[in-house]
This record gives sequence, C-alpha cells and structure tokens, in this order.
Amino acid sequence: MAHQQSSSSSNFLRDFLMGGVSGALAKTIAAPIERVKILLQTQHTNTKLVGKTYNGIVDCFYRVATEEGILAFWRGNWANVLRYFPTQAINFSVKDALNRKFLDGIDANKRRARYLAGTLASGGLAGSIGLLIVYPLDFARTRLGADIGKAASERQFNGLVDCCTKIVKSDGVTGLYQGFGISVIGIFVYRALYFGCYDFGKKMIWEEKDQKNASFIARFFFAQFIVSTSETISYPLDTVRRRLMMQSGKAVSEYKGTADCFQKIIAKEGFSGFFKGNLSNIWRSVGSSLVLVFYDELQKFFAAKDK
Repeated sequence: MAHQQSSSSSNFLRDFLMGGVSGALAKTIAAPIERVKILLQTQHTNTKLVGKTYNGIVDCFYRVATEEGILAFWRGNWANVLRYFPTQAINFSVKDALNRKFLDGIDANKRRARYLAGTLASGGLAGSIGLLIVYPLDFARTRLGADIGKAASERQFNGLVDCCTKIVKSDGVTGLYQGFGISVIGIFVYRALYFGCYDFGKKMIWEEKDQKNASFIARFFFAQFIVSTSETISYPLDTVRRRLMMQSGKAVSEYKGTADCFQKIIAKEGFSGFFKGNLSNIWRSVGSSLVLVFYDELQKFFAAKDK
C-alpha cells in the first residue's frame, strides 16, 4: 500500500513537471501570435486604439513591429510563462490523476461513450482547478498583452508586479478576478475538449502499442485538429472574459456583467464580434498542440528510462 502511494506521488510530481516544461516552452515560441490575438480580441475596449483599430492580423503584426519594436511581441510573456507553467503542470497532473480514477478498468473500445465521458470530465475539472489557482496571472497577462506603447512612459503598466499593484489599489483584490465566472465555464468546455478528445482520439486511432510508435508529425496534426476545434468552440466565452478583464482600473465600466457584455457585443459588432482574433488564435494554437505532443514525448522518455 505504501509502495503504491509512493509510486502515485512520484507519477503526479513527474506529470506536474513535464506539463509545466512543455507549456512554458510552447508558449514562449508562440508568444508573438498570442499578443496579436489579445490585441485584436480586446481592441474595442482599449482606449489607446480609439479611432485607429487594427485591420486584421497582418496590419496588427506590422504596426506592433513598427510602432513598438520586435521585442513588444513578447510583452506579457513572462506573466504568461509564470501562469502557464503551473497551469499546465496542474492540468496534466490532475487530469492524469483523475483519468486513473475515472477510467480504471474501462476498456475504451468496448465502452466508448463511458471512456469519452471520463476523459472529458477529467480534462474539464483539471482546467477549472488550474484556473482557480493562477487566475490573477492570467488577468495580468491579458492586461500586459493589451498595453500599448514603445517606451515605458507610454504604457499603463511597467511589468507584472506594477500591473497587479495598480489594479489592487484601484479595485481591490477582486479587480484581479474580473471575468472569473465566465472564465470557469469557458475553461471547462475548452479543457474538456482539449484533453478529453485528444486522449480519447489517440485510443481510437492508434492501438496501445502503436501510440508509442506513432510519429511526432502524425500526433501533432491530430492534436492541431483537436486544439483548433476546441478553441473555436470556446472562443466567444474567451472574448467575453477578456473584455471584462479590460474593465478593471477604469472609472466607468462599459459592461455591467457577463450577460450585458454578450448583449452589447452582438448589438455593436454582430456575432462576428465574438470571433475577432480567432484566426490568429488558430495560428497560436500550434503552441497548444506542441504542448500535447511534447508531453507525450516526455512520457515516452521517462517510461524508457524506468525500464
């Protein structure tokens, strides 16, 4: 019994570290696309873009490079890595722990619906738990990514600590949790599809022994399909939560809450307003796909070392 508990703790810690390293690496690679996505998604609530919004992805890339410099594409990336390392570490370790609990003795080929339900629940719960712990960092990442200006004097915030300090001073600690309610719903949907469909799909496409030998490229393209689909489905919820995040620190709030935000986006921008920046988000999702495949590779590496 003691040996099983020790083995379980060891597996959890290893999953935690592998998930964190995979996430931090992939996010840094995809940081420029991430910032463009945030700028496009929040530009209608950004006071610095009144009358000069971006005309799509290419225009946004060009203007950020020329107006703020190349390094500006990584603005907010430190907050993103600080957020993403524990987020993905928690997500993968909790997801795998829940899978071991929910799917124990379940044959994916014989009880497909039950197996899929288990993987979806594990992924959604893991994502929700991770978000609860690191939400202030997610909030700060959004605000720093949407902060425009080349020189420090032109920007609202001078880094992660300054961002959090100013928001707490103006709105209290609750200011760091703007949009949290809709975020939990969105992350549950996204992570359930992201983890659940990927884990279930691997079982359906490749036999257990073939999964270990499946090529990196094949698993990457499968992961990209899953990630692009799950992010597009949950994207309207992500847009609303980021619009709500942008209200902290403002004297007058544009939105009275989640329902009001939904209504005003539809009234002013139409249904397409919920998907602004989604094309760049699909490009950015390459990083999220790499996280899944890197994690698989790390699992294979350590499994081979344990033999």
